[in-house]
Amino acid sequence: MKAGASSGDSSSSPCVVIVGPSADCREVLSAALAQRGLATYAAPAARTALRLIRDHEPDVVVLDGDSADANDGSIQAELEAQLAARHTPLIVLGRVRGQTLLPLQVLAKPYHFAPLVHTIQKLAAAKAA
Repeated sequence: MKAGASSGDSSSSPCVVIVGPSADCREVLSAALAQRGLATYAAPAARTALRLIRDHEPDVVVLDGDSADANDGSIQAELEAQLAARHTPLIVLGRVRGQTLLPLQVLAKPYHFAPLVHTIQKLAAAKAA
């Protein structure tokens, strides 16, 4: 899925922003979430995701620690501020160096998609409630 592209209808569906360097991983995760009724927006880098988070106010953000700018301190600070202001859960895939982001969930790599999708669904449902 291209940066900013969505699957599903974000006006009535829980929304997820997916940040990761692998287009294949973003597409697979977006497709799995869309099948479960979640709208998704995907970005290859955290800087792009910041705009998506502002524009779409997601219920969950998934950040791959291998994203090119995931370890940039200024981007981490802005990401954390945006998520804290909206009480948005963050799932980190792998590790993020530098400033300590406050994720609700950290999944070590390699991870499996099924538990990740389940966790995202659970967090999105809890935020919507």
